[in-house]
Amino acid sequence: MASHVETSAPIAAARHVDVASQRAFLGSSALLFAAGTAVTILWSGSMSQMGEMSMPGDWTMSMMWMRMPGQAWSEAAASFLGMWVVMMATMMLPSLVPMLGRYRQAVGRTARLGRLTALAGLGYFLVWSVIGIAVFPVGVALATTEMQQPALARAVPAVTGVAVVILGALQFTTWKARLLACCRQAPACCALRADVGTAWQHGLWLGLKCSGCCANLMAIPLIIGLMDLRAMAVATLAITVERLAPAPVAARAVGVVMVGFGLGLVARASG
Repeated sequence: MASHVETSAPIAAARHVDVASQRAFLGSSALLFAAGTAVTILWSGSMSQMGEMSMPGDWTMSMMWMRMPGQAWSEAAASFLGMWVVMMATMMLPSLVPMLGRYRQAVGRTARLGRLTALAGLGYFLVWSVIGIAVFPVGVALATTEMQQPALARAVPAVTGVAVVILGALQFTTWKARLLACCRQAPACCALRADVGTAWQHGLWLGLKCSGCCANLMAIPLIIGLMDLRAMAVATLAITVERLAPAPVAARAVGVVMVGFGLGLVARASG
């Protein structure tokens, strides 16, 4: 009887640690999401106060692709990158938390689980940071060209609609289904040992797979308006739904909405 009590006590203690660790993980994720949402809303409000530039073709260009008076390009790029990282953290956390949860289960019980989870998350968002570094000069170049070429600017509304239709059509492809299946499964890139190197590698792996999987969805806010809260909210919902809801129904439903929205944009531009 005594040996049974001695054996069950460590098991009960271990379960208590697991529950506490899971609560800390979910609580930290919720706080990060709330903080990111608040900062994103404030940033969007500040961008709205700066106004937008009216362009030929009856549309407006965001000021985020332009330097403020007296601002160096390096400062503009740093400001954009900070905004981009916060926005990505807010948009991707709802779908990232389940993936990190699977990582935690695979690693198992360890005193360093919280730090390893945080390191995997940092690796994940490093990938998105690199993408942001690449996006900024492309956005600046496109904005500059559109300001210099009125004919091109007039075509932007129709081109935007066509682009949304194409991006929505990708939801029905085997490419999309394959990437979604990969995101839903435990990683096969490496043995998930409870060490720093593996956590970092796993975070990078998640970031690469995730960025490829939702590239077409993330392109929507970029071409419609990066700080448009409605576009960001819809993209966040679509990314989360297609990861968590049964596949491929969810991905195809998102595709139907995207194609319909794109056709609406084309019709409005042609009217």
